[in-house]
Amino acid sequence: MRDDRQLRFVKGHGTGNDFVVLPDPDGDLELTADLVRAVCDRRLGVGADGVLRVVLSAAVPEAASLAGTARWFMDYRNADGSIAEMCGNGARVFARYLVAAGYAQPGRFTIATRAGLRLVEVPAEGDVTVDMGPPRLSAGPGPAVSVADRDFTAVGVSMGNPHAVCFADNLDVPALRGLDLTRPPAFSPVDFPDGVNVEIVVDRPGGVAMRVHERGVGETASCGTGACAVAVAWAARRGLRPAAPAVGESAASVVEVEVDVPGGGLVVVWSSDTVLLRGPAELVFDGVLRPAAAGLPSPAHAS
Repeated sequence: MRDDRQLRFVKGHGTGNDFVVLPDPDGDLELTADLVRAVCDRRLGVGADGVLRVVLSAAVPEAASLAGTARWFMDYRNADGSIAEMCGNGARVFARYLVAAGYAQPGRFTIATRAGLRLVEVPAEGDVTVDMGPPRLSAGPGPAVSVADRDFTAVGVSMGNPHAVCFADNLDVPALRGLDLTRPPAFSPVDFPDGVNVEIVVDRPGGVAMRVHERGVGETASCGTGACAVAVAWAARRGLRPAAPAVGESAASVVEVEVDVPGGGLVVVWSSDTVLLRGPAELVFDGVLRPAAAGLPSPAHAS
């Protein structure tokens, strides 16, 4: 633990999905569930959908084997303190922070996550792109999900974390905006033993619009992995699937989908072997969380 028992942080967001970034290169910080909840509390703490701890891969036992490829590990926690495998918006904010802090140079580099290695592209300015890896669409009958007082047969998609994509074919964008997502969705733990992120989707000119109830958080203004899951499920539903290049050809077909979320817009590009997520990543302000607010002992009582 740091000697001054204070937490220095950076606040950032990707299309309104907001995070507290905690620099902890050497892995000294004990990031407990209570601490995450205190930091993410919107009345008593900084306020955020989650925490991004920035730590050297070599300092984290679960990521040490990846240190030769990815110098930095994204330790992501949901606002309720639970651990998550991956966060697409968080990965963009994480990567933007690494460049802004001088830990990485603008361009392409790889970060480590609980879902594996992720290649990111961070220009000096502008949108950040994350290679999210290949999607996995569930086979067979879709899981039953109830959300916003409606029942759906969802499309199960994994982007390193679980998603239930619900198509509301009888709604338009204004009706989607009017839905009540304050109550948690209902689903069978047999289908989703570790919980699930639930997206409600409608068509719009040029793409799709979605809202999301995130596992461990509630409704958020955006979800990067959710946007990827939605784009893949939407395209597959219409028979639009990417294809590898034919023999003797270098070009492959891709499916590009524009996804509107309450916090802005994201672009998802589905190719034969991966999914790319492109969108803004903003660092808003720096600060110091005082010991009492973080639930830490004061410096006078620190051992």
